[in-house]
Amino acid sequence: MLLAYATRLTGDRAAAEDLVQETLIRAWKHVHIVATATIPLTGWLLTILRNLAFDRARRQATRPLEVPELPEAASVGGSVGGSVAGGDHSDRVVDSIVVVEALKSLPELHSSMLIEVYYRNRSVAEVAKQFQIPQGTVKSRTHYALRALRNALATHGEE
Repeated sequence: MLLAYATRLTGDRAAAEDLVQETLIRAWKHVHIVATATIPLTGWLLTILRNLAFDRARRQATRPLEVPELPEAASVGGSVGGSVAGGDHSDRVVDSIVVVEALKSLPELHSSMLIEVYYRNRSVAEVAKQFQIPQGTVKSRTHYALRALRNALATHGEE
């Protein structure tokens, strides 16, 4: 009965189970009321459950929405290698700072190719047209730029 009522209040089975459990814990903590009750306890338990459901709804309304962590496969461009170092946002910030510093250490020719292709998500044809160079040149510069970036990041990791 409690579970059905809690499910109707919350619309979520897991949350309803949590509310029923909390209701029964509160009843257990006030066992002296249960032991000396002269009226049916169902009304008392339902009132406790309803109050807990309202408290939960108020709490959720005042809390900011929680942002779910992204799966590692969806973190394209977040860090070198395509995966996030951890679930913490600060790790991604540090990774970004390290990559930006490594990009600054590259020659302009290399860093501009990487920025256009990977960060601005432009195709090789678009970059070739923008810089007025052949597509093969864009591909080779990008290849050598990635190698230089990898070396710069390895050097940075040794510091």
